[in-house]
Amino acid sequence: MSWAEQLGPCPAFSSQQAPAMDVCLSSAQQPGRREEGLSSPGGWLEAEKKGASQKDSTGAALEESNRIEASLHSLQKFVPTDYASYTQEHYRFAGKEIVIQESIESYGAVVWPGATALCQYLEEHAEELNFQDAKILEIGAGPGLVSIVASILGAQVTATDLPDVLGNLQYNLLRNTLRCTAHLPEVKELVWGEDLHKNFPKSAFYYDYVLASDVVYHHYFLDKLLTTMVYLSQPGTVLLWANKFRFSTDYEFLDKFKQVFDTTLLAEYPGSSVKLFKGILKWD
Repeated sequence: MSWAEQLGPCPAFSSQQAPAMDVCLSSAQQPGRREEGLSSPGGWLEAEKKGASQKDSTGAALEESNRIEASLHSLQKFVPTDYASYTQEHYRFAGKEIVIQESIESYGAVVWPGATALCQYLEEHAEELNFQDAKILEIGAGPGLVSIVASILGAQVTATDLPDVLGNLQYNLLRNTLRCTAHLPEVKELVWGEDLHKNFPKSAFYYDYVLASDVVYHHYFLDKLLTTMVYLSQPGTVLLWANKFRFSTDYEFLDKFKQVFDTTLLAEYPGSSVKLFKGILKWD
């Protein structure tokens, strides 16, 4: 059983609307507006093509749209899960409007409070963090909002999650970063605690930052999550972890986290019960 199934039905989600238009690829969408009727993973591309053909009778816009579609399909290695419905949710961070394809049918296809809090922190502390060309891995990237923001800020991002999440994750990353960022994000499967040495050998992979948001909740893989966090952290690696604290087990995990990481509370968001921590692995 996946971690999403263990949690049961997903609650309704309210998106953060964006006041202005600045989507990287989609020129047909209106500011702050959810797209209606785009229930398939490729629905926005068809809508964009239709809008482009109406805007430019010469066919130049349609040709550009077709070129973008071809680029996306050639880069898409994972197929999005065929959920019954998707919504197009709008966010605005780092000066860009970001459109995320979400579905309430999976916890891995929804942006949670910890992710928006972490994005807010990254945006407000961009100069201090200096993500330009930094190597970053996100644990439990879900629909990809945090990885997209990190990419917009100049980072070389590897977004990871469970296999069934990767299709929608990659779709959102490509849609919002293609031709808009210095480095195109990479998508990799990461099952916490499994095959870490094989898939992420320390000799080949070093990360300046490891990012995680709302990865701690009531599930049975907390020890494997901590093992993964420790493994990915090398000398100089900064781990930024944002989480909504819901259960006593969340605080129990925090206690274990503090045992192996020098921990600093960077920010608190009382309205959403989210806390944001910086962790530096302790070296004996």
